[in-house]
Amino acid sequence: MPDATSRSLKTLRTLDGRTAIVTGASGAFGGATVQVLRHLGARVVGIDRKTDTVGDTVLACDITDDDQVRAVIPEAIERLGGRLDRLIHYAGVGPAVDIGAAPDSHVHEALEVNLLGAWRVTAAAMPALLRQRGRVILTASLLAGLPLPFAGAYTVSKRALTAYADTLRAEYGTHVGVTTVYPGYVDTPIHDSSRAAGVCLDGLVPAERVRDTVMTAVRAAAVARPRRDLASTDFGTAVLRFTRRWPGVTDRLAAAQIADLAHSGHFGDAEIARGLHERHGATVAAAPATT
Repeated sequence: MPDATSRSLKTLRTLDGRTAIVTGASGAFGGATVQVLRHLGARVVGIDRKTDTVGDTVLACDITDDDQVRAVIPEAIERLGGRLDRLIHYAGVGPAVDIGAAPDSHVHEALEVNLLGAWRVTAAAMPALLRQRGRVILTASLLAGLPLPFAGAYTVSKRALTAYADTLRAEYGTHVGVTTVYPGYVDTPIHDSSRAAGVCLDGLVPAERVRDTVMTAVRAAAVARPRRDLASTDFGTAVLRFTRRWPGVTDRLAAAQIADLAHSGHFGDAEIARGLHERHGATVAAAPATT
């Protein structure tokens, strides 16, 4: 456990005796969160569709599959002694797509994992959460309110996830707490697909650390009354407030940034960016031929 993280944990209430399920538990956020929760005394079971790291603490589960979710979530709760206090969602994908094109398999996957997967798992866990007056922590993104090019599937799914969180809070908030966490740009494998397509978001917004998101989610799990919406950093908090208060200004800023990116050649000759360059009248030099 890093020293800085250990010092941060001193301000949190202990989670001794609490139980938690963490989705995306083999990923950067999920794996670290499992470790921190255990450090605080919680009993934790992770779920992840990856099978290379499964074992006693991470159960294999594809959250886009109804049958798997219905089977695995009760098993996870049973391993936790039949009770569930916290459900923390991290599982997500971030494909690069052209928002003007018809939804393809990548778009469907983003909606299935980022939105419906969280919905599906929460529904399966709801009886146990109700019994414990538990808490659901959903990881959205600042992109839910700040669109960036070629992240449309991710942006749409995360904005829909925030609507799901708000509706869940309205209907179940008397018995189950709901907090939404809004990370900014964090360099994790979720960006591999955009890098492969030549439209990575590196450098477009200030980078955050994995630790920022993890500690925000852990605080939401540990404190008595967390806020309904939590950004991972002070800058993220400012962005979240700005985009909600001035959506029209946000639209204009996003459009201006996209135009600048098109004319600066940020996306090179990436095929997915061809239409964007044409719409902005941008001339992009072709990449040199390779031998």
